[in-house]
Amino acid sequence: MQAVVNLFLRSLAVFVTAYLVGGVALTGWLPAVIVAVVLGILNSILKPVLILLTLPVNILTLGLFTLVINALLILLAARIVPGFDIKSFAAAFWFGVVLSIVNWFLNKTG
Repeated sequence: MQAVVNLFLRSLAVFVTAYLVGGVALTGWLPAVIVAVVLGILNSILKPVLILLTLPVNILTLGLFTLVINALLILLAARIVPGFDIKSFAAAFWFGVVLSIVNWFLNKTG
């Protein structure tokens, strides 16, 4: 039951963030659920590998390059999931930042 609640909260976060950030188009709830699942898979499998490969750059930028990696993973998710479109890298960057804030808020209240 906890997994269903987590999936609902992540989908809600994606839906709210797509509404708040310009340049992001989401066609409904089903794509929001799929985006939440795909981002979860990409963040658990691909993100640690990318962070390890870009460790020198990440150290030089004091960890801020992680935001770039996050935006690239969001762009990859947009290419995978139909019904989820992002117009630019900047939109993906801000989508990632706002999604982190919305996820934090939902985890605090839920």
